[in-house]
Amino acid sequence: MKIFIIGIILFCFIPIINKAQDADSLLNSVMGETTTYTSATFKSTRIINGHSIERMKAKQLDVRIHHRFGELNGGSYNLWGLDQSNVFFGLEYGITDNIMVGIGRSTFQKTFNGFTKLSILRQSKGAHKMPISMSVYIGTDVYTIKWEDPSMKNYFTSRLSYIYQVLIARKFNERLSL
Repeated sequence: MKIFIIGIILFCFIPIINKAQDADSLLNSVMGETTTYTSATFKSTRIINGHSIERMKAKQLDVRIHHRFGELNGGSYNLWGLDQSNVFFGLEYGITDNIMVGIGRSTFQKTFNGFTKLSILRQSKGAHKMPISMSVYIGTDVYTIKWEDPSMKNYFTSRLSYIYQVLIARKFNERLSL
């Protein structure tokens, strides 16, 4: 009797399973294989003090405040590095999902900076496979600290610093991105 009931259950459900597989293959043949893009390779646009491949989404603004403390071995006189801290204030804005801009000011050499980050490649699987994500970072810093020797001929271009970086990353699984 048990075998008979199991046989009826299998007889009823096998056509449903076959139909579902047929529907999936039919949908894939009509729609074509889709592309799935990797998201959140890193959880922020920054990794410690450097940039990651991530960027702000379109029309999102991020306000940043970073601290870098001085040496701990200065003891209580320097409040264990707090007296020598550098502070950075910045704004990062997503123009589109692939383009981000930012401006900021640091107390280190009274530096102003601006940057643009462009997403060139996105890691994906499916119809379009891409094993890595790649972004390009372009930035300029302007040091506004007073000249050490004002009697010298000092050029404004001596205050400028340029940064060009190609940022490459891969998300291997939910716990590991490099």
